[in-house]
Formats: sequence, structure tokens, C-alpha cells
Amino acid sequence: MYRDYAAFIKEKFGTRVQKIALNAGFGCPNRDGTIGTGGCTYCNNMTFSPFYGQASKPIAQQMDEGIAFFAKKYKCQKYIAYFQSYTNTYADAEKLKTLYDSALQRNDVVGLTVATRPDCIDNQVLELLAHYSKNYYTVLEIGVESCYDATLQMINRGHTFAQVEDAINRAAGFGIDICAHLIMYLPGETEEMMLNTADIMSALPVKILKLHQLQVIKGTAMERQYNEHPEQFALPTVEEYAAFAARYAHRARKDMIFERFVSESPMNMVVAPNWNGKKNYEITEMIKREYEKMCK
Repeated sequence: MYRDYAAFIKEKFGTRVQKIALNAGFGCPNRDGTIGTGGCTYCNNMTFSPFYGQASKPIAQQMDEGIAFFAKKYKCQKYIAYFQSYTNTYADAEKLKTLYDSALQRNDVVGLTVATRPDCIDNQVLELLAHYSKNYYTVLEIGVESCYDATLQMINRGHTFAQVEDAINRAAGFGIDICAHLIMYLPGETEEMMLNTADIMSALPVKILKLHQLQVIKGTAMERQYNEHPEQFALPTVEEYAAFAARYAHRARKDMIFERFVSESPMNMVVAPNWNGKKNYEITEMIKREYEKMCK
């Protein structure tokens, strides 16, 4: 079986560990005009912001409310502070330290995960994260999305894959664990192109992969593109995606850890594909069964 993130974390800490998603009110250089405007064509942060993760609330309060919510479901667990919304290294190191410190005040917080763009990772940020890694399990989650510059340009990412490679290699030089986030079935990419990204990521010092299937979300530029040119989108059925994701995991480096394979946005916000409300865990079980078939 492929290496599973939840099992890896439980083995590392001896207990279940829950991520607490945080919104620190960061901006994005692809929205504020620094490198672009409008943001990525698929992006709507409302699809994954939890009720407690509101930028109007102090980080410590978001942590307390998030932990209180999950503590009702699971007893005796630990927590990872997950700076998720927008670009969470888009500030000077002094401000970042203040925000990160405020998320790590509790004794039951054992880790820090910071999601960001590859073009917003300078060496001061990496030095700061390396500092935290001495006492907390620290992961830098880099939005890669695609390994192909033509796709990155089409979805208005505002960076190249060369910048991705540079950020990953520099971060690895600081001893920081790296999670690469990729979106499958972006317009124009064939399955072989997508499978090839498993080879590309495997050749880089990436420890964790986080795959999501493309979801066309209401209120995005991609929704307009989908409505005007549906022929540009080759979105899979849930069965097709499960088979594809199993092939992807099988092709990746054997020590690669898979954190996620699917994205679960609120159904009332999803334009396509229609997977009839299938939950993440159901699809993950389908992928596991497909993977096991390949290994027989």
C-alpha cells in the first residue's frame, strides 16, 4: 500500500493529530497587482474556510475554537496549526513570527503547516520555519498545481515551474519537510501528462503529496470558462478518478507520503464534476481498492 499521511502522523506522534485550519488575513500577490490581478481562475477560498477560521478573529482564538470543535469528536489527540487561506508567507519575517507564535501557544499543538506560493518563499522565511522545526513538526505546503508552464499560465497562477523547483530545493536545503499541492484534470492536461508529474515530483526533495481533483466552483473565472467552453474540460467520473489516482500513487516514489487525493467543497458551490455527494473517505477507499488490485 502507498504511504498514508494519517498513518505516518500517528506513528510519529503515537496518537491522532488534527489540523486546525487558520485564516490570518494574508493577501495574495496574484490578487493585489504585485504580479497579477483576479487570482487563480479556480480559486474561491470560501470552499474550504471553516466556521472558526475567520480573519476577523485573532489566531489564538481560531486555534481555541477549532480545538474545542474537534475535541468533541476525538479525545486525547494533538493538533497542527495549519495556516491555510491565501499566501501565508506573504509578509516580513517579523510579522510571520508573531502570527505563527500565536498559533503555537498551547501544549497540545505539536506542529506547524504553512501553505503558500513558490514565489513568496525567501530565505528569511525558510530560516524562520527551520527555527520552528527544532520544536514542532514543520511542513511547508507549496501550491504547485501543475508542472506545465502552459497550464500555469492558463489558470493565471503568475509563476513558472522553474520557480517551483527553486523554492522546493531551497526549502529542502533548510531541512524543512515539503508538501506539494497539485490539481488533477486541469484543462488541456492528458492523463499521461498528469501521471508524468508523479515522476517530476518524485525526482524533487518532496516528502508529501496532496492531490485534488479539479472542481469548477461557482463565482470563479473558471466557472465562466466552463460555461462558455465546456469542451475544454475532460472531468472524470468518480470511478475514473479513483483508478487514475491509484495509478498515480503507484507511479510515485515509494517513500512518498500521500496526504489527500480528493477535494470536498460544499455541494452547493460545485458546478462540476457531479459525484453525487461522495465523501472524501469513500473515494479514498475506492482508490485503495484500485491500488491493491494493481499490486496483486
